[in-house]
Amino acid sequence: DFLAGYFNAVLLFGHSLKKFVVSQSPVSPLSLINEFRNTTFEGVVGPVTLDEFGDIDTNLTLLYTSQTANHFRPLLYFNTQNNKTREATNSPNFIWKNHKLPSDTPGTGPHVLTIAVFTLTGIVILVLIISLVILRKYRRDNERRWKKWSHIPPEEILPLETSETSHVSLKIDEDKRRDATQRLRQGKYDKKVVILKDLKNSDGNFSEKQKIELNKLLQIDYYNLTKFYGTVKIDTMIFGVIEYCERGSLRDVLNDKISYPDGTFMDWEFKISVMYDIAKGMSYLHSSKTEVHGRLKSTNCVVDNRMVVKITDFGCNSILPPRKDLWTAPEHLRHADVSQKGDVYSYGIIAQEIILRRETFYTRQCRDNREKLYRVESGKGAKPFRPDLTLETVGEKQMEVYTLVKSCWEEDPEKRPDFKKIESTLAKIFSNFHGQTNESYMDTLIRRLQLYSRNLEHLVEERTELYKAERDRADRLNFMLLPRPVVKSLKETGLVEPELFEEVTIYFSDIVGFTTLCKYSTPMEVVDMLNDIYKNFDHILDHHDVYKVETIGDAYMVVSGLPKRNGNRHAVDISMMALDILSFMGSFELRHLPGLPVWIRIGIHSGPCAAGVVGIKMPRYCLFGDTVNTASRMESTGLPLRIHVSGSTINILKRTDCQFQYEERGETYLKGRGTEITYWLTGTEDKKYHLPTPPSVENQQRLHDDLAEMITNSLQKRENEGSKAQELSRVGSYRSGTLEYLQLVSTENFTTYI
Repeated sequence: DFLAGYFNAVLLFGHSLKKFVVSQSPVSPLSLINEFRNTTFEGVVGPVTLDEFGDIDTNLTLLYTSQTANHFRPLLYFNTQNNKTREATNSPNFIWKNHKLPSDTPGTGPHVLTIAVFTLTGIVILVLIISLVILRKYRRDNERRWKKWSHIPPEEILPLETSETSHVSLKIDEDKRRDATQRLRQGKYDKKVVILKDLKNSDGNFSEKQKIELNKLLQIDYYNLTKFYGTVKIDTMIFGVIEYCERGSLRDVLNDKISYPDGTFMDWEFKISVMYDIAKGMSYLHSSKTEVHGRLKSTNCVVDNRMVVKITDFGCNSILPPRKDLWTAPEHLRHADVSQKGDVYSYGIIAQEIILRRETFYTRQCRDNREKLYRVESGKGAKPFRPDLTLETVGEKQMEVYTLVKSCWEEDPEKRPDFKKIESTLAKIFSNFHGQTNESYMDTLIRRLQLYSRNLEHLVEERTELYKAERDRADRLNFMLLPRPVVKSLKETGLVEPELFEEVTIYFSDIVGFTTLCKYSTPMEVVDMLNDIYKNFDHILDHHDVYKVETIGDAYMVVSGLPKRNGNRHAVDISMMALDILSFMGSFELRHLPGLPVWIRIGIHSGPCAAGVVGIKMPRYCLFGDTVNTASRMESTGLPLRIHVSGSTINILKRTDCQFQYEERGETYLKGRGTEITYWLTGTEDKKYHLPTPPSVENQQRLHDDLAEMITNSLQKRENEGSKAQELSRVGSYRSGTLEYLQLVSTENFTTYI
């Protein structure tokens, strides 16, 4: 239609212009407009007529259809030329009521009752809105009160006496107990023994959400949940103050098969009671404002002195975020979160630990924990990867428990039961075990525990003390042979991975003229000489952050900066240790050659180094790298009674606060490295060292001759006087007139160096 209209307009314009051309009349706007009035021309679809106003005269038809007809029918005709309407039919089949057109006059309006209903409805809605606003304000005020939080004053946390920290278990497991002590501290609050749990992820400035969570924890008071008393700030650390349970965690109880043997104590009745206690605590927790635990595991279930299992470490997921471990549900391994169904899965893993008393998530298919986590998280295979749950003999009651436990670790969270159902199921099973006797199960349990404890307490205590003493002695011996971290790794995994250290400082020393001394000494005198020297060296090492690597003959090797990294302190500790050793050697004399000085040569170098344990039998902690070779070259190219230091060590010392005194030796040729600038370390500015006088370069040529002469004279003097071996003593000099570098250093306080 639009295209036809445009086309007709062009035709009309063309006809008008044609008239002007034929008549050769001038074209003006008014004359052109007049050509568009009262005219008729042949359009694209038929004749077109324009009236005196230039409007097109046409006939309009109004069509209609009915519900039954499948085509349109004309209803009205309208002629725009005479503005008249004509009906096409007398009885149209309309869709409206009585087949009539709707009235063009408004009705009388709604009924009074309708108005009243709508008015009352509006009033009710308005009242509800006002009520909701008031309720919301009340809740905000309540939340504002909950957002207030204050720490417990630290002076209210009192230390415990030794007798109050004893553990009920008869089993000694000092390593795990020491690790637990590093995380948990004990104290006394409000005359109760409490645990101080380190909230390492918090600085004490809690957010509003965290304050609300903490206030929720304060409201919880249930006998299967540990009581939360608040938080305390001690120095810069924040601790949660939690109820203390004497028997430790459930994991400790399950591992302690000496105090809680399967045959006489940890029977099926007791195992179900433990599972029942946990289910009751979790059922209460899920119905409380805390709603979810998030970190449920056997180490977070503790046992009090009445053998009641309580759940701890719940809530505060924003302060203590959950971790991925063997108790974590597969959906939370994939997407870190917490949920009630996730707690049910964790409960199933704990139940398997209780039933089998094996390691967490025990399965014969896999032993590596990381692989277990991967297989649970991936969920690959026709059957989800889960721990083993089998026994040789299973009765009807045990089978019912098995079915319940396996339903807890379903892959689909919606198929897992809630704790209300778990609690009711275990209550039914437990009542079948317990029966309807007058004595409660707890009374029976306490009576059995007392009887058992009286019979075994003395025997187990004696054997435990013997075991502890032997183990401590073995540990002390191991710690003298290998570094503490290496020993711990060997005990736990049986191997030690080699490690690269970016910067360490290595010390080498040997005895000048050792061959000459051995020539004039018996083998036992040589052993005594080295033992006297190195025992005193070892005492000096105890006052510095260093590690003794080895002694080979008269060579003594020490390192700092490994296996424990200490920043730039390694160069400082080695340098101070070297000054102490040199000071000690200035006043040391041999028992079989009294008055004879002993000279040592010291070399120090800093750089990268690799370290690891070599061998299975008699393993040695060895160092590897060019730094070791260079330190040895520093010692071999040094001079007696001198501390030869490389440029790399001096550069590190310059970056520290310690003011060391040193002097440049000059260029020194080091095998394998070429010529380098080296230094002599002579002391520090803030401490006076009684260092012996080193020989000059001119005296180097006759050093060994002088030593041999002194040994010969000393032996001759001993033979003449019939002297015996003496204790360590100090004299002013070997003889009057002796060169200064051949004299012993005299000092009033010998303990300065030892």
